[in-house]
Amino acid sequence: MGKQIDLLQGTLDMLILKAVSLGPLHGYGVLLRIRQISKDRLEVLQGSLYPALYRLEHNGLLVSEWGESENKRKAKYYQLTAAGRKQLQEEVRNWNRMAETIAQILSIVPEEL
Repeated sequence: MGKQIDLLQGTLDMLILKAVSLGPLHGYGVLLRIRQISKDRLEVLQGSLYPALYRLEHNGLLVSEWGESENKRKAKYYQLTAAGRKQLQEEVRNWNRMAETIAQILSIVPEEL
């Protein structure tokens, strides 16, 4: 597939919340889900993921419980809280507003100034 895209600062939390909104996932499953839904264009490094999961859980946006993974190993599974769903909706609105603003800026030609 095409070249992977570097994540913009501040987007990791939003991507994690989106991935987990699609169903409970263990940490490595979050990495795989983001890769899957981005069609292999985004790859989150484990060194970035686990601190973000901890932070989101600490802030009450995710809850976790221990379970068994597909390969029969103990794994921590994450789910969105109501606050996490609300935060995801807000971040998506902000992201879309920012993307629209940047698209408008990039489409300006000198004659329009």
